[in-house]
Amino acid sequence: METTEKVLDTMKKAGKALKAGEIAELAGMERKEVDKAMKVLKKEEKIVSPKVCFWEPK
Repeated sequence: METTEKVLDTMKKAGKALKAGEIAELAGMERKEVDKAMKVLKKEEKIVSPKVCFWEPK
């Protein structure tokens, strides 16, 4: 599974807005990997931020 897919899947399974650190912990990934994947997902408009530092799938 690609990193971006893993991050997006983790966010969907959580069912709530998460911080990058929480996503990294739940997915069993390093924070740097999550940050890179989230940057791609933001650019593709697949995730949104309902409040500062929290992200959820669009």
